[in-house]
Amino acid sequence: QSIHNLLEASKSQTQKSADVLDKLLANMLGNPIGQTFGKNATVKVYSQEEAGYRGYMAKVRLNNPNALKMVLAGDSVKSRGETTSHAARRTGAILAINAGGFMSKGGYLTPIGTTVVDGKIRTFSNNTDLSFVGFNKNGRLVGGKISSQAEITKKGILQGASFLPTLLQNGKRMTIPKQWANTRQPRTLIGHFDNGDLLLIVIDGRRKGWSNGVTLEEAQRKLQEFHVVDAYNLDGGGSSAFFYNGKLLNRPSGGKER
Repeated sequence: QSIHNLLEASKSQTQKSADVLDKLLANMLGNPIGQTFGKNATVKVYSQEEAGYRGYMAKVRLNNPNALKMVLAGDSVKSRGETTSHAARRTGAILAINAGGFMSKGGYLTPIGTTVVDGKIRTFSNNTDLSFVGFNKNGRLVGGKISSQAEITKKGILQGASFLPTLLQNGKRMTIPKQWANTRQPRTLIGHFDNGDLLLIVIDGRRKGWSNGVTLEEAQRKLQEFHVVDAYNLDGGGSSAFFYNGKLLNRPSGGKER
């Protein structure tokens, strides 16, 4: 309660808010297991371990929106696929997670929904079941339903992919679709804190003795404890991957990266 009151009191003071948020995370997760202080962004990585699951979380403070990039497998809409680690290494990324869902046909993979790379719309779909998750020209997380290509341009969206469902909106839990409810799986999640810092989480699952995964309902509650405002579920299961500082930190459910 004391930390919550401090956060509320310091919202208008960005640096103080960041300091208090760091204290909050340290109290809940311990000290960061890795930190990167670059001119484009500050990255702090934490290890998560709760009853029944394990994973990794990164808090990112952006100084330059160009530090964010959506990467297609092989930089192509249609490809044989590429692991998160490989994509990260070839683009020189410090931190990388997997993003949207995909379709497979004839041995080739294509992203589902709407995909935006460097402001260019590489795929588009107005499927209302999907949530778009991306970043605008200010490096702010934007997401939800995208109904037209003009909307992407109007919102200044530069990077993004699609999956489902939306977990939190303005700090409130969104309804989890029935087919996704109360199912324990590996997860990849993205959101932003009330001070604007970004949050990226990968939770391992389907690995007995290591991690059973989490339900989306559990994820919603945990995100609220972290003072996350908006949050989205990305592709999970065997796709979930957390790469930091040259290494894959998590343990993918299939035994190796997808």
